[in-house]
Amino acid sequence: MTPWERKLWHGYLKTYPVRWQRQKPIGRFIVDFYCAKARLVIELDGGGHYSEDARAADLQRTKELEHEGLMVIRFSNLEVDRMFCEVCEQIDRVARQRIG
Repeated sequence: MTPWERKLWHGYLKTYPVRWQRQKPIGRFIVDFYCAKARLVIELDGGGHYSEDARAADLQRTKELEHEGLMVIRFSNLEVDRMFCEVCEQIDRVARQRIG
């Protein structure tokens, strides 16, 4: 796990009331975090995700996961670093909406 993934895992998702899995294989992908109950994927994007090719690959990956009925939320490492509370609030809001 990257430092940002560790921060999100240990600082929030590990103790979240609904179970999250890290580095979860889904189809041909391994997602950073997955909540089965919410059918929610969280991906953290570092600097390698901002080239044109990487953006296209991420978009295709998101489309394939959404085709399976999953929702994908992406955050940059910078967002996790500088806006950790807001990132956690957004995850909580979306997870609660999807769980019902």
